[in-house]
Amino acid sequence: MLTGKWLDIGPTTQIEPGTARTLPVAGGEEIAVFHTMRGEFYALVNKCPHKAGPLTQGIIHGDTVSCPLHNWRISLRTGEAQGDDKGCTPTIPLKVDGGRLFLLRDAVMAGVVA
Repeated sequence: MLTGKWLDIGPTTQIEPGTARTLPVAGGEEIAVFHTMRGEFYALVNKCPHKAGPLTQGIIHGDTVSCPLHNWRISLRTGEAQGDDKGCTPTIPLKVDGGRLFLLRDAVMAGVVA
């Protein structure tokens, strides 16, 4: 439900460490939510900046994810391509509170077609 400044997307336990899940957004960009082995959570638009590969299907390495199409490494913190690759995937502000995941409502809605 979209109410208030933050969107509650569920418990942290729904995403195992080292994995990611997708959050469909009606009329907007699909969001990827990542849970690192260090217990950190990040959210990005689920598209590699190179060829729009689905980042949730990539492998998480620390605080980066490898795109499953061409192995570009994308920072989970900034969305920036790493190494010699150039490009950026939009990040979505995420917070954890009381064992639940929250995304910034305005950032989620920014990619929705009016």
